[in-house]
Amino acid sequence: MKTVSTARAHGGTQGVYTHESTATGTTMTFSVFVPPLKEGQRAPVLWYLSGLTCTHANVTDKGEFRAACAEHGIAFIAPDTSPRGDGVPDDPDGAWDFGLGAGFYVDATEAPFAKHYRMRSYVEEELPALIAAEFPMLDGARQSITGHSMGGHGALTIGLRNPDRFRSISAFAPIVAPSQVPWGQKALGGYLGPDRSAWRAADAVAMIEDGARVKELLIDQGDADAFLTEQLRPELLAKVCADAGIDCTLRMQPGYDHSYYFISTFLADHVRWHAERLK
Repeated sequence: MKTVSTARAHGGTQGVYTHESTATGTTMTFSVFVPPLKEGQRAPVLWYLSGLTCTHANVTDKGEFRAACAEHGIAFIAPDTSPRGDGVPDDPDGAWDFGLGAGFYVDATEAPFAKHYRMRSYVEEELPALIAAEFPMLDGARQSITGHSMGGHGALTIGLRNPDRFRSISAFAPIVAPSQVPWGQKALGGYLGPDRSAWRAADAVAMIEDGARVKELLIDQGDADAFLTEQLRPELLAKVCADAGIDCTLRMQPGYDHSYYFISTFLADHVRWHAERLK
């Protein structure tokens, strides 16, 4: 691991780091905020997965999470959204909703993406192992996860796959059922191939239909989000959770869109919500 930068913030340290990933075969960048800690104290971890076109930098620069994380003693980790670099394939038409910046937190099985686009393994296995080795002040026994849009999809699916690892799961404007919306159909088809049965393990609604269970979810969604009705469809998650007995709190926030103005307004609230479950 190499340190790109560190800065003092709210009594803690905001750092940006790189490393050579075996999962993706590329250099990956991520950020970690370590809150102020007393000697011998270890901080629980909140993972944040970003959305389409984003890197670690969007939430790191605009998320407004550090004050709340410092107050509650929570570390905040933000990975990138896809592999990058020479030789990493992109959308053949140059579109922004697939390829670079749009890894969808799956392990691709289709050429030419299978070699590098292994974001599920990266987020679930490789990066947590690196964090455990390099940040001994963080408590791997207490972890939660959240994310935005494509990253909300990632937080839901990774959280549902690992209910014993993550004590709580939340999301901002998540793509809850990628198999049923254009963004997800393009991505899952491109990365995983045409067999839709293979998509179900990368679709939160389908996973719950197939038996995945957690105690509760917190979802914030702006009602002025331009992608609400075509791409996000939170009502599908609310229904499947009701059917499965999962306590899903879906908060429709009046007047808010899909941007970081929305996320930054409510991210500290999510930090506090996770803090209660990370005690």
